[in-house]
Amino acid sequence: MSIMRLGYVHARVTDLEASRSHYSDTLGMEVKAEGDGKLYLKGWDEYDHHSVVLEEGGVGAVKFGFKVSHATDLEQYERALQQFGVTVERMAKGDNLATGDGVRFISPTNHVFELYHEMDYAGTETGTLNPQTFPRHLRGVGVPRLDHTLITGDDVEGMERLFIDCFGWHISERVIASPEEPTCLATFLSAGHKAHDLAILKGPDSKLHHFAFILDDWNAVLRAGDLFAMDDVPVDIGPTRHGITRGTTIYFFDPSGNRNEVFAGSYTSCADFPTITWTADQLGRAVFYHARELNDRFLSVFT
Repeated sequence: MSIMRLGYVHARVTDLEASRSHYSDTLGMEVKAEGDGKLYLKGWDEYDHHSVVLEEGGVGAVKFGFKVSHATDLEQYERALQQFGVTVERMAKGDNLATGDGVRFISPTNHVFELYHEMDYAGTETGTLNPQTFPRHLRGVGVPRLDHTLITGDDVEGMERLFIDCFGWHISERVIASPEEPTCLATFLSAGHKAHDLAILKGPDSKLHHFAFILDDWNAVLRAGDLFAMDDVPVDIGPTRHGITRGTTIYFFDPSGNRNEVFAGSYTSCADFPTITWTADQLGRAVFYHARELNDRFLSVFT
């Protein structure tokens, strides 16, 4: 029984056509379906039907989907969530386009999460038989796939307990106030071998900080920065490196103000990985390793 990965992010946008240009032309995602004020998109190296859903009408996250290994996992996770004490309900095949049965729950930070096992197979642009290393005619950045998300909420430690107790995740890194006052200010949770699949920052409930797309390496991050300059994409910060996760990064905004990230590098984090701890007085270095200080937007702009 396991959760394999972050399968999709469903977010609201104020202008669907401007968002189409950003996610499809600049980031290079493929539009797989549209209708009823929604766009469904995937990266070139994602084989399921979609990983990003954009819905016209506002800003911020609607919900997040995690894909589980086996259909039988859903019943076991449903019981674990009920025992934990959160609101849980079943979702039926077809409730989400191209997605099978699942379990929906409301987290202690008042975010909506869904667990599912089946999604329509779309295939990658390179195929699975003697494939090329990448598609010849990538658009824009050419993001291959969705990687992780960071949300905000008041009960960071409650989120840790839920994902550890119910799903068996582990904590790669944490930010605490100080060794003398170890209140958790942020946590980075991993479902498997990545530095994080989900991160939670102490802040207002129900908010989105960012969702991120993985790139190959630092050179790909730099190239993305050049393309953002060409397309007048508002950049929050970067290219730079994180202390937390050690990844290289650019944070930027879509036309509605939802923060995105392109991310590369980092380390392998397994279940026996010792949790790395940062203190609040070192938060600038932890987040932006080179500048060693935060900009005003990073801890104040959420959607």
